[in-house]
Amino acid sequence: MINDTRLRESPTPRGNLEPGLRPGLDVATPSCASNGSSVYAALDLGTNNCRLLIACPSGDSFRVVDSFSRIVRLGEGISTTGCISDAAMDRAIAALSICRDKIESKKARRLRLIATEACRAAANAEGFRSRVVAETGIELEVIDRETEAALAVKGCAPLLDPGGRGAILFDIGGGSSELVRIERDAGDRNAEPRIKAWMSIPLGVVTLAERFGGRDVTPEIYAAMVDAVAEHVGPFAAENGGDLSGMHLLGTSGTVTTLAGIHLNLARYDRRRVDGIWINDADVTTTIAKLLAMSYQERAENNCISIDRADLVLAGCAILDAIRLAFPLPRLRVADRGLREGMLVEMMREDGALRTA
Repeated sequence: MINDTRLRESPTPRGNLEPGLRPGLDVATPSCASNGSSVYAALDLGTNNCRLLIACPSGDSFRVVDSFSRIVRLGEGISTTGCISDAAMDRAIAALSICRDKIESKKARRLRLIATEACRAAANAEGFRSRVVAETGIELEVIDRETEAALAVKGCAPLLDPGGRGAILFDIGGGSSELVRIERDAGDRNAEPRIKAWMSIPLGVVTLAERFGGRDVTPEIYAAMVDAVAEHVGPFAAENGGDLSGMHLLGTSGTVTTLAGIHLNLARYDRRRVDGIWINDADVTTTIAKLLAMSYQERAENNCISIDRADLVLAGCAILDAIRLAFPLPRLRVADRGLREGMLVEMMREDGALRTA
């Protein structure tokens, strides 16, 4: 599979390769492609998901050689207890062990292994990270919210409308959500997008669902969710929501990919049909209304949602609706890509491993 991650810059190579696995694990010289390209691995342990992407440089793009994704709900209960639970730690470590095995089997030697909001917020995050090192050999890097937003931009930039001026990019996470205004010179189709402004909302699908309830969501509960998010988005929109001509929404999250699957009436989720799809504003509204009309059981039985997301998807829709109200744009582009792709792009650029497009 070739990811369409077209790039335009290739900074001076940085020769120092720093793996994120502790000594003793097999991180050997790779043999990924016929030309002997290095193997890169990017891992994102979020509040809800654990995701891994392993790839090789390929011209001005990269070739994915392995991937992994599992819902672990690391942040479950943090909003009330302030700590990562033992059960959540167990789930995350089981997933991270699989990631470790995949990294070793593909002989990846250039790694970035990050953790986000749950490990930023939990009082016992340091103890959890120590346990991860002891049991898996993985040393997690806890990134701040600004870095998280910047990586999302790098990962999703290829999906910007080439004829447009920019986008309001959003990444709806489990414990936080990032919102970024990105722009580029519309007269230069090859211009790199620039971050004009960004913010992080201290609400994600897990924290919002725990606060309001996610199983049985009435129209009143849903409206309260939207209002809660709007309180955070409003000041950012007031300062950065003017002159939206030539702009579109660009969303990366399980929420928007699930919406796309429902919109397309897919029997089961298919990334190839979802990544990069355009959905107009009216169809987003119709699809969210369809989800609101479903019972919890109906959501759980839908193959594009599943039981793992059935109690979270409406919280994600509420975050999306608050963003849509603040930034009334006619089109949404859906990205089934994000932080992992951003990390791969960044590492490959640093190493000069990508051909200039």
